[in-house]
Amino acid sequence: MDSTLAVQQERHFSDPVFFTRVFLLSLFFKSINHSFSEYIQQNIRADCSNIDKILEPPEGQDEGVWKYEHLRQFCLELNGLAVKLQSECHPDTCTQMTATEQWIFLCAAHKTPKECPAIDYTRHTLDGAACLLNSNKYFPSRVSIKESSVAKLGSVCRRIYRIFSHAYFHHRQIFDEYENETFLCHRFTKFVMKYNLMSKDNLIVPILEEEVQNSVAGESEA
Repeated sequence: MDSTLAVQQERHFSDPVFFTRVFLLSLFFKSINHSFSEYIQQNIRADCSNIDKILEPPEGQDEGVWKYEHLRQFCLELNGLAVKLQSECHPDTCTQMTATEQWIFLCAAHKTPKECPAIDYTRHTLDGAACLLNSNKYFPSRVSIKESSVAKLGSVCRRIYRIFSHAYFHHRQIFDEYENETFLCHRFTKFVMKYNLMSKDNLIVPILEEEVQNSVAGESEA
């Protein structure tokens, strides 16, 4: 899915500052390493449900760069989900970034991590991911990436995953509609499992479990 198009489709939302931030962020990401990002986006446009194909790197592709490029793409598409969440995820109703009752997340965008309204946490997290992935200190080259920088991708994955978990547990209709269009959480979950970027214990959205259950149910009916 072309993230810029996804953002343009949401022009009716009332917050021009948030829309502008998302739009500029998408332009920034599209300007870097165009060939690799285009390869990933072409596979997504061809069939966003063919996750194995999308995650399969070209022969000879540096694994660190491949993970980096996919993480940029996830951030782009998560901006589309963030814009949709804006319609009902308000600071006075979602006062904390929560998933289940056991999970309350602190926002790392402040000098001392603290609680943030969920929509602010989402904005701060995506902004922080953009800053890190654009850092010349950690990612000076898009041809090869040193292992110490690749190690930082796991932290980004854990933080942006919380956007999925909040949407799933508190804005299920929006989550389901966006997931049916993009398969984004499916793809992200398989991505972090494929490259061991997150612990399975932290993957609290039961999206792959549902996939297995639906498959078993289909076989039983057959």
